[in-house]
Amino acid sequence: MILFENARLWDGFADAAAPGMSVLVEGETIREVGPSITSSSARRIDLGGRVLMPGLVDCHVHLIASTVNLQANALLPDAVVAFRAGKLMREMLMRGFTTVRDLGGATLGLRLAWEEGLIEGPRVWLCGKALSQTGGHADFRARADMRDFAFFETRLGSMGRVADGVDAVRRACREEIKGGADYIKLMANGGVASPSDPIAFLGYSDAELRAAVEEAAMAQTYVAAHLYTDEAIGRAVRAGIRSLEHCNLITEATAREAAAAGCIACPTLVTYQALKEEGASLGLGPESVAKIDDVRLAGLESLDRMRRAGLRMAFGTDLLGPMHRRQSEEFVIRREVLPAAEILRSATSHAAMLLRQEGRIGCVAPGAFADLLVVDGDPLDDLALLTGQGEHLAAIMQGGRFMKDAL
Repeated sequence: MILFENARLWDGFADAAAPGMSVLVEGETIREVGPSITSSSARRIDLGGRVLMPGLVDCHVHLIASTVNLQANALLPDAVVAFRAGKLMREMLMRGFTTVRDLGGATLGLRLAWEEGLIEGPRVWLCGKALSQTGGHADFRARADMRDFAFFETRLGSMGRVADGVDAVRRACREEIKGGADYIKLMANGGVASPSDPIAFLGYSDAELRAAVEEAAMAQTYVAAHLYTDEAIGRAVRAGIRSLEHCNLITEATAREAAAAGCIACPTLVTYQALKEEGASLGLGPESVAKIDDVRLAGLESLDRMRRAGLRMAFGTDLLGPMHRRQSEEFVIRREVLPAAEILRSATSHAAMLLRQEGRIGCVAPGAFADLLVVDGDPLDDLALLTGQGEHLAAIMQGGRFMKDAL
């Protein structure tokens, strides 16, 4: 057992850290939290007033995306993709992200490798391959490329698969769930990194969206959808989609409708800034570069609209290739609009709610996984303490095991 003492505890919910707190860890979970805990057998660690908080959760990553050019990424050998993903996972963990949700590409094999200890990295929630209609956001073929997409979709480096029509969507959902998917991901709007779909492009018919929602519900799970425009977001909400990715062009009225329906949004502002600054030099095609500002410039305004509407937001980044190093910059970007405590909740308790893991991750409470960070300083006062590559984290614990210990 390990007993953290004299901590300033931020539990994943409060507006401020509580001084003079102790946390007792037994095995992989938290046994007790309180101001005075005694244990004769535990290793005692005096934190000297450092902040102790839950491990971070990034709800929108692409673990297999080691390059910005998604077609080139899909053509990489599976072994190369897997080893690069393992390196990326380790780097995320060292930034304090003890859990991530992959939004397209990663498969059960990566999680099995993590469970066997072959990879050190965050816990991973998977959707398998994201579903796209022909010409949609996961169809990265150039306009003149007439190869059957089946050539790509079984490759580990492919972010998604193509399914056209209600029956094909149903089958694809069932296959992904059979293969270990925790939820279903749909490409329901145009995107930046794909070559043939303008941002306003609507992906999938209402019938196809509802078919995916029904399949997910039958498997006791939910659907996440790639969305930018207000029209696309509204139809997704009305189809029963729960996890609304990006949402840059949402109106306050639609945000209120989404909040009333119990949806959770997952903005990813850092990726647009990174793509604007680095995308072209890293291989993003000119047709994609031309679309960046269509969504980038509206990002901060969308956060304010969703906050006013009461739409809960989770933390996401959606970075590709070498830009993953900028993962933690999302915290300081959001600080321009949102309170620090709200931003931290998006990466802890709100993220746990989105993943349906309340009480297990994203909090410091008895029974939760002992996924914990010790921070030199108070991120509620300075979110920049969470940026960079974890240099302000004195300790990172995952499942009761120290992954970094500089105490």
